[in-house]
Amino acid sequence: MLRIVRRLQRYILWQLAGPFVFFLLSLTGVIWLTQSLRFVDLIINKGLSASYFAQLTLLVLPGVLTIILPIALFAAVLYVYNSLDGDSEIVVMRASGLGNMALARPALTLAVAVTIVGYFLSLYLMPTGQRAFKDMKTSLRTNLSYVLLQEGTFNTIGDSLTVYIRARQSGGEMLGILVHDSRVAQRPVTMIAEKGAMVRTEAGPRFIMVNGNRQEIDHGAGQLSLLQFDSYALDLSQFVQKDDDRWLEPGERYLHELFWPGTGADNLANAARMRAEGHDRLAAPLYGLAFTLIALVAVLAGEFNRRGRRWRLVLAVGCIALVRAAGLGLVGLSAKMPALIPLLYGNVILVMAVCFFVLLRGRVWRRRRFDDLPQPGMEPL
Repeated sequence: MLRIVRRLQRYILWQLAGPFVFFLLSLTGVIWLTQSLRFVDLIINKGLSASYFAQLTLLVLPGVLTIILPIALFAAVLYVYNSLDGDSEIVVMRASGLGNMALARPALTLAVAVTIVGYFLSLYLMPTGQRAFKDMKTSLRTNLSYVLLQEGTFNTIGDSLTVYIRARQSGGEMLGILVHDSRVAQRPVTMIAEKGAMVRTEAGPRFIMVNGNRQEIDHGAGQLSLLQFDSYALDLSQFVQKDDDRWLEPGERYLHELFWPGTGADNLANAARMRAEGHDRLAAPLYGLAFTLIALVAVLAGEFNRRGRRWRLVLAVGCIALVRAAGLGLVGLSAKMPALIPLLYGNVILVMAVCFFVLLRGRVWRRRRFDDLPQPGMEPL
């Protein structure tokens, strides 16, 4: 008997695997595509290479998966168990001795595995990816030669520097350079060079120009000075944000950095927000278990109905939307009112407890109803 039960549970688990992978890939693809559209401008208008675009989109994938995994699991469980119920396979399995919890065990096993993966994503891969993503975006924004200096246009850097480049060669060399520097309003400078390149130094980026001239106007004296040069270095460090100056946002921090952010002014000002983010990281993977239990209750609880369980399925979808929306709302509220932090856990644990109770009571009700039936040789009451 035990062997039959295990074979039936393995059968259900294999039935879950295919739809789960399908829903996971489909939902991830859709959301990943919407996220990656934000970076198309960097390729079309900023000349960013396809490899950088691929890296940026891959780095946001862990954050997408933390949201998609519980939803994909819910969809797979709801689809598979409803199909088994519609084909009367659930009825046959019940006749073989499987109760609600035995039928639910394959889905719960998969849910536990998804929860473990969710914790790995939430606690390690997501902050790692977000930190690398922000670092890369900062690097690209400060990489003037790739992002800010585009050929054939007048590129404005800050409020006081304008650069024109006629053409860009492979390797980063630029031809036909015109620079107008008005950082000193009374002594604006215009430089024209045959070619040049952007060079990174320890002191910051330098724009090296070759074979040109430098024209400076002194408005106070009413004089124009002209300087011919073979090589000239223009300091652009003031337009570049140093990596050390970048404040790590909550999404980029690991769990210990959220609960113990440090004593900096920005850290202290955002301590409540980071604490709420840390507790959400611990609670969010549990949604996989909660959503699985909601799907199981929608299909396994109650009586068999050949016409289907359409309204139960709709109610289950509404429940997960309500629970997840409540969780997201509690993150923002708990950042303002730390006393609400326990509700981040209570929101999902309460749902799990209610679903377990319904599954167990459904099993008890069936036993009682069977026991109440007249037995052979007994007079009906």
